[in-house]
This record gives sequence, structure tokens and C-alpha cells, in this order.
Amino acid sequence: MRNLTFKTLGFAVVAAVGFTACNGLGKMVKNANKVTYSVTPSPMEEHADSVAVSISGKYPPKFFAKKAVLTVTPTIKWNGGEKTLKPVTLVGEKAVGSGTKIPYATGGNFSYNDKVAYQPEMKVAELTIKATGAVKKKTKEFPATKIADGTIITPMLIKNDEKALWGKDNFQKVIPRNITANIYYVVNQSTVRPAEMTSEEMKAMKTFIETGVKKGYTFKNMNVSAYASPDGEQSLNANLANERAKSGSKAMMPVFKDKKTKVEAGSAEAFYNVVTTAEDWEGFKKAMEASSIPDKELVLRVLTMYTDLDQREKEIKNMAKTYTEISDGILPKLRRSVMTLNAEEMSRTDAQISALATTTPDSLSVEEILYAVTLTKDVNTQAQILKAADRIYSTDWRCVNNLGAVYLMQNKVSDAEAQFAKADKISANNPVIQNNMGIVSMWKGDRKAAAEMYKAAMAGGPEVSYNMGIVQVKNGEYANAVTSFGSYNDFNAALAKLLNGSGNDASTTLDAGADKDAALSDYLRAIIAARSGNAAGVMSNLKTAIGKDASLKAMAKDDCEFLKWRNEADFKAMTN
Repeated sequence: MRNLTFKTLGFAVVAAVGFTACNGLGKMVKNANKVTYSVTPSPMEEHADSVAVSISGKYPPKFFAKKAVLTVTPTIKWNGGEKTLKPVTLVGEKAVGSGTKIPYATGGNFSYNDKVAYQPEMKVAELTIKATGAVKKKTKEFPATKIADGTIITPMLIKNDEKALWGKDNFQKVIPRNITANIYYVVNQSTVRPAEMTSEEMKAMKTFIETGVKKGYTFKNMNVSAYASPDGEQSLNANLANERAKSGSKAMMPVFKDKKTKVEAGSAEAFYNVVTTAEDWEGFKKAMEASSIPDKELVLRVLTMYTDLDQREKEIKNMAKTYTEISDGILPKLRRSVMTLNAEEMSRTDAQISALATTTPDSLSVEEILYAVTLTKDVNTQAQILKAADRIYSTDWRCVNNLGAVYLMQNKVSDAEAQFAKADKISANNPVIQNNMGIVSMWKGDRKAAAEMYKAAMAGGPEVSYNMGIVQVKNGEYANAVTSFGSYNDFNAALAKLLNGSGNDASTTLDAGADKDAALSDYLRAIIAARSGNAAGVMSNLKTAIGKDASLKAMAKDDCEFLKWRNEADFKAMTN
């Protein structure tokens, strides 16, 4: 009875094996190692927050059972977890159901593409193939097969060093000051009448000079433009204009005899820049255009019809009534010397402005307080000055915006956002403010909103384009990022060029940058070397990078850029 039982069990085993052999699954499992897979890229890579998987599978002839259905499931596995990708169904030539058909005699291929969101655990992972075969109701699991490593995350090295824009001050260390007064003459005379030296214009000039003396102005020069009216002989008018220039200059000379008046070095004559106009036809034309003389259009037409000055004057004098109005209302104001005094006022010194900015900021003008911020590199001091500026000059968008820029430097994103919103209400559609609002959106994780702001702010300058380049790297738009970074030579620009496929350009950019000696720059050089198969470059640059920043040791150990060198003694010694 016992022998019968074992005999019956033996028949059952033989029957099961026989059925598996007959349905072809066993043979497929046995020969599973003959199936080949190609993964692109390998190792896997992160781009735009995703990992794209592209697999090509090839089944050899006489492998795929005619009635078999094979469900192939790519899976990204890491220590403690996995991510299952979408499955693909393959079917034998006589199988029931839909899927990619694989002939038995010739074998066949399948292509597969999927994209999944990147997770930090995927940095150290494997891409495996799991498969389940079925013939009718019978199923069989195939051994899991590793087909790629994962994941290169080099794009994530991009630095969030966006460039905030500041509202610029209009502070001037030397402030130009000037004032103009006219001296008018009697027809055909060049003598300065006493009344002309007590006119309202002359009184204003004397007040200007007194104020300048008190404030320490440097008086640079006086421009003297002397004119004769366009009536009378040209030769006489030329001499008359010269005489009026001399008399006007002489009349002003006593003002500068005061020793307190700071006049730029040079002779008294050199102080006066004289220009004469024998017949002031241009002034005549402007005065006629501004007048209400009935026949002014006719007079103006005469000016365009006749280039000969004598003939022009004759034609105008022929209009007897009109000429009388011209003689009384226009010509007297053309017989003049125009005296323009040019001076320079020195602003407060940098030391004075810096001291006042932190003690009595209310005593500073808006331009001075904005300038004061540029005199210190201490972020906390800048914040102190700009908080005062925001209080005193709350309607000036520059003060409001610039405080927001400092908040960004202090990583106070919410405070910065509030400042930029306030500035935007004062100066809507301002590219400086839009750029900074874009940075806030970027730092809050909203790349789409950041890109929209940067597009609107492009008139703000190359800094805006640079910021857009950071968005584009994160979006996997590497060619666009290279263009956006433009002529900047720094880590981010070099990274974009490497990701766009140009290691040589990346190296050149790194070497030309201000951050060329930074540890992360050396780390990027090691990646460039790895992609070109330069083992010596990998080791030397990694050694330099880790020597500057020990935290890069752990990064390099798991970095799939260096997968080829992981088992080498030098690499292990550096990263363990």
C-alpha cells in the first residue's frame, strides 16, 4: 500500500512536469537568460523631476511558446522599496488576447517607454524585469533580471543662485548746478544799463551765488551768448554782438571778487566762454512762432523763402504795420547777452552718509539712503537701512523692492514676497519687481509661475535671462538654458553646457568663472572627465573636490556618473 502511494505521487510529478513542458513555459523559464535587454539611457537619468525608461527586448528563435502570454513588468528597486512601472503584454503566435506578437520560429522584439516621477531613493537603485508567463490558466514566474542601474541626478546640481534686481539710486557725488540771467540792450548799443543788474533774473543769480558760497559750490565757468537782433547791417551787428559779450562779462566780474567764492583755477578771462551771434534769426523765428502777430505765418514763410539775410530783412520791413509790431514786441528781446553760470556742489562724503544711514536716516534724501546701502556688504546693516528707507520713502518702489531683495539674501521668502507685492502696487509691470517675484515663485517650487514672471521681466537685463536658465535646467530644456545663461561664466552655465552634450565648453566656462576653485566646480570637472572616459581626470578632480569639501565624499560614492569606477581601489579609498 505504501509503495502504491509513492508510485501514484511519482506519476503526479511526472504529469505536472510533462504539462509544463508541453505548454512551453518551463522551457521559457529555463532559457530566460537568452533574452536580451537594452536600456537607454543606462544608467537611468533624472531629467525635469522624472526618470524616463526606454527598453528594447529581444527574444531568440524557438523561445516564445506559441500559446504563451507573457506579462513583463519593469520595476525600479531600491533598499526598502520599489516602483512598479506600467506592464507590457507579449503573446505567442497562437495565444488568445492582445499584445505584441512574438513568433516562435524567428523570435521577435518589443519596445517599451515609460516615465515616472523621480524619488530620492532612486539615486541608488536597479531597474529589473519581472515577468509572469501564462498558458490558459497555468502561470509561471520568471526570475527577476537586472537590466540597468540608477540613477544619474547631475541636473540636480543646479544652484538656486537666482539674481535679484535692485532699484538703482541716482546719487551724484558731484551735483551740477546752473542758473541763467539775461541782460537786454537798447538798439545799436552795448552798454549795460544799471536797471539790468537789478532785474529779477539778476537778483536770482546773485542769490544762487550766495547760496553756492555757503554750500561750498565750485564755480566752473560762465557761458556768455551775446546776440544782435536781425535788423541793420550784418557787419555792424557782428561787432555789436562782440561788444555786448564783453560788456556782459565785465558786468558780472565784480561778483566773483569775493575771496569766499570758489572759482575754478584760471584767469578771469578764461572763466567766460563767449559765443556771439551777429543776427539772431533763430531766436527771431522762435519768438514769431510763439507770438500772436496776425501776419506771423507770412513772416515765417519769408524766412523759408529767402536765404539771403539782407533780402529777408528787406521783405519783412516792407510789411510796414507788421514790422512795427515786430520792432516793438519781438526785436527788443533779441538784443541780449545770455549769462549762464555753471557750478558744482559736492555731496556728503561716503563716511558721512554711512554714519547718518544708521543713526539719523531721516536726514538723508532718498538717493542718499539708497546709495548708503551700497556702501556696506553686511546684510543685516543693509536690512536696517532699507527698513528705514521703506518707512521714510514708502511711495518709492525702489526702497520697497530693495528691502525685499535683502530679505531674499536672508532667505526670508515670505517677507520678501510681501515687499515685492507692495512694490508692484506702486510700480506695476516693472521688470525689476517682476524678476524678483519670479525668484519667490521659484523658491516656493512653482517653476511655471516663475517662468511667466521672467518672460514678462526680460527688459530687466541679463540677470533675468540667467534666472530663466535655472528654470530651464530644472525643466530639462538644456539647449535653451545654454542660451539663457549667455555670456555668464559660472557653475550653472557650465552645468547646462555639459547637460547639453558639450563637456569641452563646460570645462572652458568653469575655468573662466569666479567660482572656478570651488569644491563643486572640481566635482563637476570629475563628472566631465567621467563622461569622456578619462579615469585620471575622474580621480584627480574628485580628490581635489573632496579635499575642499568632505561632504562630497558621500555624494561621489553613490553617484552613478562614477559607476564604472566604483570597484577600483583608489575610488573606494577616496569615498569610504
